[in-house]
Amino acid sequence: MAIKISPTVREKLTNKHRVNEDEIAQCFANRSCSYLIDTRADHLTNPMTRWFISETDVGRKLKIAFIPRQEDVHIRTAYQPNEDEIAIYKKIASPI
Repeated sequence: MAIKISPTVREKLTNKHRVNEDEIAQCFANRSCSYLIDTRADHLTNPMTRWFISETDVGRKLKIAFIPRQEDVHIRTAYQPNEDEIAIYKKIASPI
């Protein structure tokens, strides 16, 4: 699996969310629950956007949203989740 980040998304991750690609990779590696699918009408993509919450190696919790394409994942965003997002993920996601 290769992580792909467009220049526009990379700029947003760096300047707005202060998240780097290494942290995203760590979250994928440290993930312990399933991906959820974003079904909100204003966020629909083809294929559908998946998201999860995980921690970096130093314990920083991040929400990662991505689109799977063949063997790659294309990052849409990554940021520190709010309490509502954490609660939704804990309620719906299944352990892997």
